[in-house]
Amino acid sequence: MTPQVHHRYATVDGQRLFYREAGPADAPTLVLLHGFPTSSFMFRDLVPQLADTYHVIAPDHLGFGFSDAPAVADFDYTFDALADLTEHLLDQLGVTRFAIYVQDYGAPIGWRLAQRNPQAITAIVTQSGNGYDDGFVESFWKTVWDYQREQTPETEAAIRTALDVDSIKWQYVTGVDDETLVSPDAWTHDAALVNRPGNDEVQLKLFLDYATNAPAYPALHEYLRSSAVPVLAVWGKGDPIFGPDGARAFARDAVEAEIHLLDGGHFLLESAGGQVAELIRDFLKRRIAA
Repeated sequence: MTPQVHHRYATVDGQRLFYREAGPADAPTLVLLHGFPTSSFMFRDLVPQLADTYHVIAPDHLGFGFSDAPAVADFDYTFDALADLTEHLLDQLGVTRFAIYVQDYGAPIGWRLAQRNPQAITAIVTQSGNGYDDGFVESFWKTVWDYQREQTPETEAAIRTALDVDSIKWQYVTGVDDETLVSPDAWTHDAALVNRPGNDEVQLKLFLDYATNAPAYPALHEYLRSSAVPVLAVWGKGDPIFGPDGARAFARDAVEAEIHLLDGGHFLLESAGGQVAELIRDFLKRRIAA
C-alpha cells in the first residue's frame, strides 16, 4: 500500500507554513528542503517512495509554495531567517534528530541547521545543493553576481527574467536527455506561485542574500570533517546551474562521501526520481544504522 501523504499547516513565529508529512512518526526522520523557484511540490513523488520506512517532512519555505509570502516591508527575507523558521517548525513538531535532503536554496538553509546543532543531523543528501565554489556555472550565475554587485535598473531587469515561465521551464528541461519525462505541471505550478503579487520583491531580496552563502563554505567544510556526518551527493550530469564539480567537491571534506552523477538536470527528481529514491534508501539504511 502506498503511504498516505498529509498536507498540513503550522503557524511558526507568526507565519503560516505549509508542509507535507508522511510515514511512521517513530521512524527515522528525513527533512526535504527545496530550492528556487519551487516548493515541496518537487518532492510530491519522492515522499511516498520513502515514507514506508522513514518519517518524511517537506516544508515550503516562506515566500514559496503554499506558505505565507509576507511583503519584504513586513519580513526580512534572508537565508538566516528561512533557517530560523525551519528550525522552529521542526522544534514545534518535536523533531530533534533528522537527516536532510537539500537542493539549491535548501542547501544554505540545511547547512545553517547542521552547523547550529551538529548532533541533530544523522545524514545529508545533497542533490544540486552546493557547498563549494566548485560547480557554479558562470553562464547562469553571472546575472546573479552582477545584481549582487550593483542594483541598477539594468541588472534588476536581467535577473527578473528568472521569474518568467520560460526561464523556469529552462531550469527543468535543460540537461535532460528526454524532455518528455518532465511534467509541465512542475514549471507551471512553480511559475504561478512564485509570481504571486509582491513575490517578485521577495525573490529579488533572496537573490541578494545568496551572497552570504559562499563566505560560510569554509565553516561548512570544517563541520563535514569534524562531524563525519554521512554525505550522499546525487547530481544531474547536465545541471546548467550547479555543475557536477559541485558534487565531486564533497569528497574533499566529507568522510567517505558517496557521489553519484546521473543523467538529468537541475531538478533530477523529475527525470530520475526512482533512481534517486533507491540511492537514498540504500544510503540511509547503511549509513544511519552504522
